[in-house]
This record gives sequence, structure tokens and C-alpha cells, in this order.
Amino acid sequence: MTELPQRFKERMRELLGNEYEAFEASYEQEKVQGLRFNSLKTKEGREPDWEEAGVKTLAAETAKLLNMELTPVPWVKEGYYYPLDARPGKHPFHEAGLYYIQEPSAMSVVEFLNPKPGENVLDLCAAPGGKSSHIASRLKGEGFLLSNEIHPGRAKILSQNMERMGVGNCVVTNEDAASLAKVFPQFFDRIAVDAPCSGEGMFRKEEEAVRQWSEDHVKMCAARQREILEDAASMLKPGGTMVYSTCTFAPEENEGTILAFLKSHDDFYLEERECPKGLMAAVPQWAFFGADKEDDSERDLAGENGIEKYHLERAFRIMPHKTEGEGHFMAVLRRKEDGMGFSGKRSLPAYMDLKKEKDVLKELHRFLEETLTEPEVLKKRKEYLRFGDQLYLLPPQMVSLKGLKVLRPGLHIGTIKKNRFEPSHALALWLFPEDAKVQKEVEPDGTEAVKYLKGETLTGDTGMSAPCEKGWVLICTGNVSLGWGKMAAGTIKDHYPKGLRWM
Repeated sequence: MTELPQRFKERMRELLGNEYEAFEASYEQEKVQGLRFNSLKTKEGREPDWEEAGVKTLAAETAKLLNMELTPVPWVKEGYYYPLDARPGKHPFHEAGLYYIQEPSAMSVVEFLNPKPGENVLDLCAAPGGKSSHIASRLKGEGFLLSNEIHPGRAKILSQNMERMGVGNCVVTNEDAASLAKVFPQFFDRIAVDAPCSGEGMFRKEEEAVRQWSEDHVKMCAARQREILEDAASMLKPGGTMVYSTCTFAPEENEGTILAFLKSHDDFYLEERECPKGLMAAVPQWAFFGADKEDDSERDLAGENGIEKYHLERAFRIMPHKTEGEGHFMAVLRRKEDGMGFSGKRSLPAYMDLKKEKDVLKELHRFLEETLTEPEVLKKRKEYLRFGDQLYLLPPQMVSLKGLKVLRPGLHIGTIKKNRFEPSHALALWLFPEDAKVQKEVEPDGTEAVKYLKGETLTGDTGMSAPCEKGWVLICTGNVSLGWGKMAAGTIKDHYPKGLRWM
């Protein structure tokens, strides 16, 4: 059992009353593990309502191939629990981005955010990429996603995960919220703010969170969260939706933060949503937990200044003694339609000058025509950006990011070499198998898949979709793209990135 800090236990006992014993007993139970299927990896996943129907078939097929039982997570369409003794992270499907291993409670955030294809969406505190890749799957390749992470090391991991999940319309930045707010005033239709927090809800899984906990840390997190919310709110369009979430139980960081925000933003309100199975309504009176009980002005408990009008009960909590998942808090904030909205001009990115880069385009187009079944899809696009010898395709809705630290300005297409073009791993994972003229299928539970992931040469004897003497071959597994290989003299040279290879 996790050894909980004594003061934390006292606080939770004060909050939960006669439920506390059940809450403490939940730490003796086995933790749960979850994965979420990625709709971007199947053509059917781009269709409306795939999450309601198609994912069930995919889950059944995957469970059979991986020889493990999958049980639906009740509050998210694409989420499933898997057994503790299973290892889905060490499987070709994971490397291909077919699913993302994610805490089941955390999956609820994007379900509440409910992004739609074509929208502009911001994931403000995005690492390691679970929520961002979930948002991207709901956008279905349409619209613009900005995934931001303030910590450089975590931002790199975020960028790698977005590449693995086959996301093409995402920009990854490494900035603070205030810097982004200057560039994107009232720009986004939806914003996810999974704020840095004291991490109480993850005590069962993360011992470091237990060691770092203190009441002072809770107060520091609450103050920081309020600053982040201020900047996030300024980037939301009138009529837009913002989901604030934490993985902590601390009321100061949850009900208290939301109340403070609503009291200073009369153009926002908590949107009423049906409470999914396994979740509970937030507790309005907890907003004053830890407040000075002698200060009536701070508490605002009654009369015209009462809290009833803020409807804090519309927010949600996941509690480990009530359901299978770790602690989480979500509040769906809606900005009123009133107001003029942003009236200024937004500058566009400096796209590659197609007239001056004829040689680059020539090699790119040659590769596209030789390798892809529908080369015109990429040939007709104009939003290309060149960083040295690297070529990227930017999302069409993107504005100029001048002055910001950008790790991934869009889809990495490949590297410009002398007299040739070399495609990126990101491009391979973005493509469907049928997009390539030549594919080699390796069995997901076979030796060839492992050989490929280890960087070893393959033969062209089996699994080929078409005869091929030389050229680029898309390596696939279970009808999901896995990476590039290059055929020559009957053998396929492995182009799986060295930094990702299995040992």
C-alpha cells in the first residue's frame, strides 16, 4: 500500500467524512492500466461516429492478436482497460501508433472537450501527448492543433508521440502561456488546460508525487493555475469551450480555482453536461476548503454574493474509491457569444518560395510520383516550410509563429538531399498502407516485424503488394503503416529511425 502523507490523510478525511475509509482502502487495490485507440490509423476512423461503432471492432481484433482481454472505459469511447500482466507497449502496434497507453481517468478530458473536424484547438500543457493525440484523432486530419509544453525535454517527447500517432495537422511549441496569448488572441475554438498540479490523484502510481507533496506545494500550484487560466481564456473565441483539468484532489486547485476564475470573468460560465458513468459531481462548498474561516468576504457564502450562481456542481471528479481510475477533476468552461471577438489582422507564416525552390520541388514531386498512389494530394499543397535541409508541411489554418520556440511546425515530410529526396518517418506513419504503390506486410506477431524494429534488413520474398526492383517500400503491420524500407537487389534496407529501434 502507498504510504500517504499524514497531513494529506487529515485533509481528505475532513473532505470525505464517512467515505474516507473507503478512499484509503482504494490504495490497497491494484492500479488499473488503459489504452486508447487512434482513429487516424484507419480509413474508417476518419468517418463520423467511428468512435461509437468502429472502435469496438478494432478493439476486438487487437485484443485477439495481442491475446489479452480489453474492457471498455465507461467515460470515453476509444478507451479500454487492459490486464496488468499484459505488455501492449512492447508490440509493433504501439510503435505504429495504433493506440496510446494512457491513464483511463485522463482520457475523460478530451471527451468533455469534444473537438470537431475543422476547428482550431489548443492543448496548452500537452506533454507527453495523450490528450493532444486524442484531440488530433477527433479532428480527423482537419483543422489546426497547437500542442504546447513549457518544459523543453517534455516538449521533445510530446513531438515524438505526435509523430508516432500519425498526426499531420499539429504544431508543437515550447512556450509559456503568456507568450502564446500574445500571438493567438481569441483564436481557438477549444482549449484544453490540463494544468500542472500537486498530483494527489496519482499517488497510487507515482511515488515522486507523494514525496513532493505539501500544503505549500498545493497553494503554489493553485496560484500558478489561476495565472495559466487567465492567459488561456484570452485565447478562446466568443462561444468557445475550454476544459480545465487536474490530476489532484485538492479543492484549492479545483473548485477553488474555478470559483476564483468565474468571479473575475463574467463572460464565462460552467457548461452543464450529463455526468458519465463512474464520475461524480464536484462539491461547491469545497471551494472554500483551506480558506480563512474568519474572513466572510473571502468565503462569499450567502446572498447576492453566494456561490449558487456559479454552478460548481457542473464540474466533475473521478475518485478512486468510486470507480476504476486515478483521481481527476474536469470543468467545462464556455465563453459567452457576446462581444465583437478579435478584429485585428493575423500574419501568415513565411511559406517556402516555390518559384525559388524549383530544384527542391522537382525532387519532392519525383519522389511523390514514384512512391504514392495519389501524389497530387501533396503536390497541390502550398504550405511548405524549409528548415535547412528539412521540409515540413504546415496546417492551412496556421498563423505566423515568429518569435515562438517551435519544435514541430507541422508534418515533417523529409530531407532534401543532393539530387534526391528522402522521406521522413513521420510521413510514413501519416500515410495509410494503400497510399503507397508498394507495401510490405509483416505479421504483427511474427519475426519480420521484430527484425524491422531492430533495424535489420528484410527480404522482398513475401508480403509484397506489388513487384519491386528498387525504390521506397512502406513497411506495414496489421494493415497499419510502420515505417520506410528501400528495396535494392531483392533486399529491403531498414530505414526505421536508429533512436527508436528495439534493443
